[in-house]
This record gives sequence, C-alpha cells and structure tokens, in this order.
Amino acid sequence: MTKIKETSTNFSNKKALSDECPEIYASIMIGGQWTLAICCYLINGKLRFGELRKKLNTITERMLTLQLRRLEEDRIITRTVYAEVPPRVEYELTEIGYKLKPIILEFEKWGKEHKEIMADQSSVSESQQV
Repeated sequence: MTKIKETSTNFSNKKALSDECPEIYASIMIGGQWTLAICCYLINGKLRFGELRKKLNTITERMLTLQLRRLEEDRIITRTVYAEVPPRVEYELTEIGYKLKPIILEFEKWGKEHKEIMADQSSVSESQQV
C-alpha cells in the first residue's frame, strides 16, 4: 500500500480538510474499500486471519495484512497473539471501533435504498426505450 507523498498537493488538501471537518477525517479513516468491509465482519466479534480471508475472498493476503496493520495503527482493531503451536492470532474491534456499528448499519440501510432507486430508475429507462 502506498502512502501519499507529504509534499504533494493531494496530501495538503486531505490534511486541511480532515483538520477542519471531523466528517472528512472519519471518512478517511474508514473510507477504504477493505477497511469498511473488515470492520463490518469484526462487528460480530473476534475473527482469526484465515476467517477474515475466507469472508473477503477477493482480497489478497498481502492486502489483508496491510489493512489490518493500518487499522491496528489507527487503534480501530486490536491484534491478540496467543502463545500456542501453531500460533493463533485474533483480531477484534477496539472500543472506538465498536462505535462504528450504528454507522455501518446506517450505511447498509442507505445502500439498500439507493440500490432500489437505481434499479427502479434503470427499469423505467429500459421500458421507455422499448
């Protein structure tokens, strides 16, 4: 995963927006495609790396590892390593991570409603072409 150069205009714009607007800051924290998906699965409780990998079957192991590390750095998840053979590692949302639950549920509701609107609009457009 590449980071934005700190000298770039894009970085400056993102920083200025996130400093001014908590909503932008929050969207930057959870806005990635995989970040939100990982949080959605962890809302239901702890999961091991392999379990997350199975649920997110199109993500590569490397990308999952990078995303989990970033979420851990941002204190959205915790990583617990158990001293067993073979080693067992579990990921879980932190207290602040669990506070995403109502937001994610609202995203789900909004997403379903928007999909219906788009499907209805698409079927209306198709019927007008006939």
